[in-house]
Amino acid sequence: MSELEKDNSVIFSCRASRYLAEKIAASYGKPLGESICLQYADGEFQPSLEQTVRGANVFIIQSTFAPTDNIMELLMMVDAAKRASARRIVAVIPYFGFARQDRKDKPRVPIAAKLMADLLQAAGVNRVITIDLHADQIQGFFNIPVDHLLASSVFIPYLRGLYSNVENVLIASPDAGGTKRASTYSKILGTGFVMCHKQRSRPNEIGSMQLIGDVKGKDVILVDDIIDTGGTLCNAAKLIKESGANSVKAMITHPVLSGEAIEKIENSSIEELIVTDTIPLKRESKKIKVLSIAPICAEAIRRVQNSESIANLYEQAVAQVGVQTKF
Repeated sequence: MSELEKDNSVIFSCRASRYLAEKIAASYGKPLGESICLQYADGEFQPSLEQTVRGANVFIIQSTFAPTDNIMELLMMVDAAKRASARRIVAVIPYFGFARQDRKDKPRVPIAAKLMADLLQAAGVNRVITIDLHADQIQGFFNIPVDHLLASSVFIPYLRGLYSNVENVLIASPDAGGTKRASTYSKILGTGFVMCHKQRSRPNEIGSMQLIGDVKGKDVILVDDIIDTGGTLCNAAKLIKESGANSVKAMITHPVLSGEAIEKIENSSIEELIVTDTIPLKRESKKIKVLSIAPICAEAIRRVQNSESIANLYEQAVAQVGVQTKF
């Protein structure tokens, strides 16, 4: 009997992430589990697992981007699997919503990321697989294992094909909060990095921005985890271009792209925006390149199913460009 024939895993998808779940299941080598979601006239809905999961390892795929119905549907699917006697329930959440609310930055506000962790655990989740959390410390909000995958495992091979060498490349962070991520990319690729320092006048509105570092004559790649309205990224690209950069590209894991964000990107100094498919694009754009995270999610599911280490999944991503700092 082959390993796949002995596999007692079942992969389900909620509605919002079915486009991605189908790719993950295909990469894993099994069809998606059968499920339906009944919709009532008042907007209430009821997910239903249409096959037995007794004693199975159940993986439920859903990114928790807006609307909040997506979170509720995930919780209800988890509850359904728990009540159907699943052996273990793993929530695969490529984009973990509400992650930007990871602390109290003023009085009388919630820590919504912690609330999401509590809800998932209360519903019956035994493990979480996610990609590029907004803040690494969110893993500590859970009292269950969290496998934090890195989008660098798909971005770095793409960059490897984009540039024959990295001598003229700089990695940039569009704000101070992303310096750790930018620094990690620069160390792996053997490049320098710069950062933009921004001050907000209110949420989603930038008051001022300054560039820290020299970009003259360089090809600059902006790196971040989320692009929402696009204001920070476009302003950073404009500032970098005006400071003498040859070109500006951007690599962002989660393309939230609210409101007129795509139009801003199309009219900006950014030559190419490289994103993943953790969130579906609202519409296509000639400036936006989408890379799929389905293979790394499928590999993570396989390793969890077989009780194998996830750690060297990250090591393999780095190994794709070598331990040395050159392509």
